[in-house]
Amino acid sequence: MQYCLSKPGAQQSLQNRWRTHQARVGGVLFAMVENGEGRPAVAVKTSCEQATRLRSLHKDIVPSRRLNKAHWSTVFLDGAINDSLLYQLVDSSYQLALHQASDVHPLQ
Repeated sequence: MQYCLSKPGAQQSLQNRWRTHQARVGGVLFAMVENGEGRPAVAVKTSCEQATRLRSLHKDIVPSRRLNKAHWSTVFLDGAINDSLLYQLVDSSYQLALHQASDVHPLQ
């Protein structure tokens, strides 16, 4: 979560019902930290194509349990995913959320 919150404008919130910590920018979710299936995990947003490709290449990247499975993937943090890939996925998810937030709340 620390890396997520280092992004400009990122804010943390707690989703009590799901017991997750969420990172948002401009009110738009870009990462959700949880214990997925009893394992530490972070859910990130990608394009549908990237999600399919990542899941086929990495057994520790699976469709999100709680979010739109076409776009959101859960990355297990105790597996074989290296930090570099994880940071790239968080960065990409942040950029998608930033773009969506600017569409919803354009700069004046």
